[in-house]
Amino acid sequence: MRLFKKAKKRDGWLTVALARDGMTLASVKRQDGARPQLRLAQLLPGSIGVEALEKAARECKAPLRHCTALLAGGEYQILNVEAPNVPREEMKTAVRWRLKDILDFPVLEATIDVLDIPLDANSRAQQSLFVVAAKNGVIQPRQKLFLDAKVDLHAIDIPEMAQRNISAMLEPEGRGVAMLSFGDDGGLLTVSYRGELYLSRRFDVTLAQLLEPDHERKHQSFDKITLELQRSLDHFERQYSFISIAKLVLGPSPVSGLDEYLSSNLYTPVETLDLATLFDLSRTPELADLAQQQRFFLAIGAALREGEGA
Repeated sequence: MRLFKKAKKRDGWLTVALARDGMTLASVKRQDGARPQLRLAQLLPGSIGVEALEKAARECKAPLRHCTALLAGGEYQILNVEAPNVPREEMKTAVRWRLKDILDFPVLEATIDVLDIPLDANSRAQQSLFVVAAKNGVIQPRQKLFLDAKVDLHAIDIPEMAQRNISAMLEPEGRGVAMLSFGDDGGLLTVSYRGELYLSRRFDVTLAQLLEPDHERKHQSFDKITLELQRSLDHFERQYSFISIAKLVLGPSPVSGLDEYLSSNLYTPVETLDLATLFDLSRTPELADLAQQQRFFLAIGAALREGEGA
């Protein structure tokens, strides 16, 4: 299975994200001339299995939509590698063998896909790619779960692409956007430009640490984030000098004070996203709460796949 395969036309996407405490589901409907409508944002708590997925599929009208399974941060690796000088049809094979000494598991046990990183026409930089690699031991059980539940799985997605989908909605003409979100598996920094993903970076700071009631420990996490952001954005500007980052957007969350702290320590403008500014939430009024937005943020982003190519 391709991780990012092209879709046939259906009534949008349904994201299914598996978590320790159940399944998170989200569905978005794009609307001409209007904000996309969030049709569904639902948490189904409990054990994950065939019966639970069958029930979720019935309740969420899965047969009417493309279904994508969203991987968690620890279930794959995303790597930036130099593009091999081979024909396009040979790219995956060439990349696979280049990964032999990079992956922390045997390359023959990997499912891989590649994503182009477009360069400016005048750039002299070496063409590079994002390579996404997941163990077959992660991908195959996920496929089997959907197969046994009789749910047609059209794609398997990753958080970077889900976050890119939302970041792309915020891009000013001709400029890029950096976006930083936090969850149980840490922070995720991405940069998008012209709807393409250019940077992916994981931060070892979890949402729980940012909600730490102890003021000193919380601000230690703020300091760590600030330093990592400064390093990452400085390196990005050197590598992609043709991209001007307009702003840093923090994903929705109940964390207080981080946007002000970063604004006072970074030269890049900082703002916190409220999904109500991008989406019609009339069918999901519970998402007026930023804590709920954070819970469904990446699942919603993955549900924006409609209209994408491979």
